[in-house]
Amino acid sequence: MELRHLRYFQALAREGSFTRAAAALHIAQPPLSRQIRQLEDELGVCLVERGTRGLKLTEAGRFFYEQSLQLNARLEEIVVGTRRLGAHAARWFGIGFVPSTLSGFVPELIRYLRQADARVEVGLSEMTTLPQIEALKSGRIDLGIGRIPFDDSAIERRVLMDEPLVAVLPRTHPLATRKRLTVAQLATQPFVLYPARPRPNYGDHVVGLFRAAGYQPVVVQEANELQTALGLVAAGMGVTVVPASVQRSLRADLVSLPVAAGDAAFTSPVILSWRRGDASTFLTQAIAAAERLARAGVSSDPP
Repeated sequence: MELRHLRYFQALAREGSFTRAAAALHIAQPPLSRQIRQLEDELGVCLVERGTRGLKLTEAGRFFYEQSLQLNARLEEIVVGTRRLGAHAARWFGIGFVPSTLSGFVPELIRYLRQADARVEVGLSEMTTLPQIEALKSGRIDLGIGRIPFDDSAIERRVLMDEPLVAVLPRTHPLATRKRLTVAQLATQPFVLYPARPRPNYGDHVVGLFRAAGYQPVVVQEANELQTALGLVAAGMGVTVVPASVQRSLRADLVSLPVAAGDAAFTSPVILSWRRGDASTFLTQAIAAAERLARAGVSSDPP
């Protein structure tokens, strides 16, 4: 698939006619028809219904059109950013982060790094730990902030903190009035697990904590996003566990409770990752700032 395929299809969807789309693209109609056929053959679906009364997009065609417009917007952002970097001889520094860390020290880290050096453009990508590893290796990001331990000879990593996990329940739940819950009590409740993919991920870590305590959570629903999981809990689907920092942004119909895990540590690490051998000054500055802010966040958290 090439960019011209997207451009031709978007013109066809916009104009609603091969004749008008060909005129708008300044090409003949037969080449346009061939390009659309090639695109459909590559996707393996019919994008356009052709009839005597004209054409209309299929359901797959409408979806592809909407998504391709988003791709156009993203491509434009990349072009603008590239030109900006070239014009100012700036350096790009990419950070990949798991969403749950945004409730902790990470926003402050981002603010600090964006102001630390005018010659460095800080870019952000939301991604779970596993994609962070590949993004680091390919150079798409320079620093990863994740929660899953892993071993890779190409990656350096450092645990910044072990963050306690808390149980989240609907405010109307029978257990919501307790001061804390045990792992045994959690294991009897329908459980909403996130994220569903890619694996391994934070969800696997949570299941591992239950098993280490001698229990198996009763997973009734999986979600890809933290906010989706919390919405399902609010809807009464079950309970879940989140890092303690997420408590600050919980919706009003949810309640969080500490988890008593006995001798086991019911926590989730926050792990910094970067390419082995990367000795850039800005990376060193970013690592030091992350360690400092993580320590300050831990010391300021209520017991």
